[in-house]
Amino acid sequence: MTDRRLELMERWMNLALEEARRAAQEDEVPVGAVAVSEGELVARDHNRSIQLHDPTAHAEQLVLRQAGEKLSNYRLNHVELYVTLEPCAMCAGALLWARVQQLVFGARDEKAGAVFSKVSLLSPGLFNHHVQVVEGILADPSRDILQQFFSRLR
Repeated sequence: MTDRRLELMERWMNLALEEARRAAQEDEVPVGAVAVSEGELVARDHNRSIQLHDPTAHAEQLVLRQAGEKLSNYRLNHVELYVTLEPCAMCAGALLWARVQQLVFGARDEKAGAVFSKVSLLSPGLFNHHVQVVEGILADPSRDILQQFFSRLR
């Protein structure tokens, strides 16, 4: 990966971290996501399951919905999704159905991650669409915000 590409990924991940901080301020699990298409910001949001009384209102789901509306298409072939935490099974499935080009995430989710940690739903050849995956971009701040949030609750 080139320095320029890493710099761009960190730029977008920093926006996802801003969203995660908003989630924490709203007492939601602090996960943020950003959708980018052809170098342009398409959507950004954070977990809002409690606020919306919706178990599917994960950051990834909300961003995919917004991106679909903005791009007027349910197929998001040219979209890169940046999220602070490894997606769960529901969100990994949504990435497949949306035909997202690339997933970039920060920290692994050892309890519910469905990309590497618990299961590997995005493994090449498993489904008819392959999502490229880059992990570990700004993993430490992504992990830190979650740890601070949960230590505050205890």
